[in-house]
Amino acid sequence: MSDKDIGSEDTVRTRGSGTQSIYTALRREILSMALPPGSPLDEVRLSERFGMSRTPIREALLRLVADGLVTTLPNRNTIVAIIDFSTLPTYFEALTLMYRVTTRGAAQRGGAAGLDEILRHQRDFIAAVEAQDAFTMIEANREFHVAIAERAGNSYYTTFFARLLDEGRRILRLYYSTFDDRLPRQYVDEHEEMIEAIRTGDVEKADRLAVEHADQIVRQIQEYISRDFNNARALPGL
Repeated sequence: MSDKDIGSEDTVRTRGSGTQSIYTALRREILSMALPPGSPLDEVRLSERFGMSRTPIREALLRLVADGLVTTLPNRNTIVAIIDFSTLPTYFEALTLMYRVTTRGAAQRGGAAGLDEILRHQRDFIAAVEAQDAFTMIEANREFHVAIAERAGNSYYTTFFARLLDEGRRILRLYYSTFDDRLPRQYVDEHEEMIEAIRTGDVEKADRLAVEHADQIVRQIQEYISRDFNNARALPGL
C-alpha cells in the first residue's frame, strides 16, 4: 500500500469520526429539546462551531434526516423536524399495542432469557430518575422496553417497537418536562411490576400493566398539549 493510499484512508477515517461526533452532539441536543423543533441548522455556522469542514457536517445532517429528526425544506434550508401533533392519536394507538404485545410475549417466554439485560437497563433508568437526567431517562427507558421486546422473541415486533420509541423521544421529553424532570417513583415501580410479571410468567398481569403504563403516558402528554394550546389561545391579540 502506498503512502498516498494510507493518507487517503486516514482522511476518510478522520472525516468519519468527525461525522459521528457531530451527529451525536446534534442528536442529543435535538432529543433533549435544547434545539427546539424548527430550529435552523446552517452548515456554515455548524462548520464554525465544530471546527470542521462542511463535508462531515452535511453527512451528519443526512443521518439526522434519515432518523426523522431533521428536515430539508424546498429552499434547501435545513431545520430541526417539527413534531406533527396531528399524528399523535395513531402514534399512541401503535405505541400502546406494542407495549402490550411485547410485554405479554416476554411473560409468555419461560426461563431467565433476557432478564439480566432487562434488569440492567432498569438500574440505568433508576439512576437517571434519581439524577433527574431526562436525556438518560429516555435512553434507558427505550433500552428497557426494547430488551423486553427482545425477550419476547419476535424480531419484527422488536424492530417496529424500537422505531416507535425512537420517533417518540422528543414527545417523551415533553412528557418528562411536565414533572420538571422529577419523574415520580411510580414509574420506576411500574417497571418493577412489569419485570416481576415477566419473571413469574403472569401474562394477563403483564398485559394489564402494559396498558396502564401506556395509558398514563398518553394521558399526561395529551393534558400537556391541551394546556399548552389553551395558554396560547389566552394570549392577547390571538
